[in-house]
Amino acid sequence: MLESLALAVLEPLEIPLYDDDMLKLLVRFGINCVVVTILVCLVYYKNSGTKDFLFTYFMINVMVFFICFTLKKFDLGLGMALGLFAIFGILRYRTDTIPIKEMTYLFMVIGIAVVNSLANKKMSYAELAFTNIVIVLLSAFLENLSFVKREMREQILYEKIELAKPARYEELLADLEERTGLKISRIELGQINFLNDTVEINVYYFLHEQESINGVNVTRRI
Repeated sequence: MLESLALAVLEPLEIPLYDDDMLKLLVRFGINCVVVTILVCLVYYKNSGTKDFLFTYFMINVMVFFICFTLKKFDLGLGMALGLFAIFGILRYRTDTIPIKEMTYLFMVIGIAVVNSLANKKMSYAELAFTNIVIVLLSAFLENLSFVKREMREQILYEKIELAKPARYEELLADLEERTGLKISRIELGQINFLNDTVEINVYYFLHEQESINGVNVTRRI
């Protein structure tokens, strides 16, 4: 009875209640979700330890997947897909600048969504599986290379503005290492506020050189 009612409502609108693409949607969406979950949770989060971008990665991946799959029904072609890929690929937020590594992962989750949603009869499921597996395995491999140094960053609001001079760099570095407990590789001075006598400092350090790290990418007031 419900099906008859639905048909009666949708038939004047020329909208089918079900077609063969529904099965394709479910299968490909399942593949997409499995791949992006492995990439984001088991590769990215395991190595970065930050949850700041998990929501962003999952939701952008899902939205791009559905947009591309839907537009595919209208035969808009590869140009539209590449246009969407470019738009989302250069997406930036006005709150914080996305670090290059996080931007790379954003590009990857968008690419996974595009590949899985736009694959057609010319691409077998074996090829689709191979593409997804290579992306995940290569990411995991590069993340776990022992000789690849992972440089982390912390942003600090620092009140000893008199040390923010090239001539007193060593004093500034020593004071920051004593206060933070980090072995710092380099620092970058940001905006200087002479009214409040504060300066924003980006502190960079290598994760494998630290004895213990409590967190990353957090703003501290020292």
